[in-house]
Amino acid sequence: MKSLVYGAVILLTAGLAYVVGLMVWSELQTRGDRYFARPLAERRRLVKRLQWHARYIRPVFEAIAKVMRLKKMPVMRYGQVTGPLMMCSKQSYARTKHYQPEAADIFIATQMKCGTTWMQQIVFEILHGGEGDLSDTGYRHMYALSPWIETSPTSSVSMENAPLVGPGRNRIIKTHMPAQLIPHSDVARYIYVTRHPVSCFASCVDFIHKLGGPLMPARHDLLAWYCSDDMWWMSWPDHVESWWQRNRQHDNVLFVHYEDLKRDLEGGIRQIAAFLNRPLSDAEVAKVAHKASFAYMRDHEDFFEMFSPNLFSVSAETIRFMQSGSVARHEDTEIHERERILAFCHERLAHASYPVGDHYPDVLALPATSSP
Repeated sequence: MKSLVYGAVILLTAGLAYVVGLMVWSELQTRGDRYFARPLAERRRLVKRLQWHARYIRPVFEAIAKVMRLKKMPVMRYGQVTGPLMMCSKQSYARTKHYQPEAADIFIATQMKCGTTWMQQIVFEILHGGEGDLSDTGYRHMYALSPWIETSPTSSVSMENAPLVGPGRNRIIKTHMPAQLIPHSDVARYIYVTRHPVSCFASCVDFIHKLGGPLMPARHDLLAWYCSDDMWWMSWPDHVESWWQRNRQHDNVLFVHYEDLKRDLEGGIRQIAAFLNRPLSDAEVAKVAHKASFAYMRDHEDFFEMFSPNLFSVSAETIRFMQSGSVARHEDTEIHERERILAFCHERLAHASYPVGDHYPDVLALPATSSP
């Protein structure tokens, strides 16, 4: 009997060591731009290696999830603003808040899953007149050229090593920070993109379950998190309001709605190009629109995946980084989810300056009530 117990302990210890060791190895291989800066063939080999190991590891976590999973998202808090643990820290948020923007800087700001990578690609292609190169002969990957400022240097090329791109030698900076944590300068440019709050939620759920795996909170727990001050980078209504106010105060801030861009991509490209003082010919607009289309970006997903692979993301077969891109994504939710999110946003925006009814009238269609 003792030998069986000892054997079980040895097997359990060996299995745990295998999982921990593999996760540490994966982190060392992918931290910062160690993954994104590799040639495409090397990135694909790394993914295949992780997929092989995931075949044995994921079922274990799925079994554990049946009896135990997180109830809340792990958060790091800096003042009133949260962020994901392991990616962000109080120090990285403080560095972001005190960063001195330069004339070369173009900030792409959004709440998560509201069109960030799409806008990065649009700006990148505008700066190159539709001839941007993310292949091995060019920049290799969006996150090998565009730093994610508040996570630097953990999740992209670092701010210090980010290349200046295009004829104007610009730096394309990604951020999910609310406006109060992004320093303003009249010499820089800021583009903010927002999306229907329920569509944002639906996309967040897919992304979190793809990246975090089966131990992530269940959908109803993610709904509670989304409609709270624990939401990473601030709740949707507060985030939108912060950037709307910044937009009203400064001419070098462009406020864009995801749905408007989907309805008229070429018109949006012309607007953004004019804002960046990079006028385009009709032929260049057509090139940018082609390379910023959902079909193109999904076909070239290797250039745009917004997070380096891990054991869970490579084995989430039904969820992709470029999952939908639909303006009707909010329809992929349950009625009670939509009602709770809309009521939450209605209440938070009741006395705000952002004209939510002009863009998302369904937020005003429900009476404002306290969130449960």
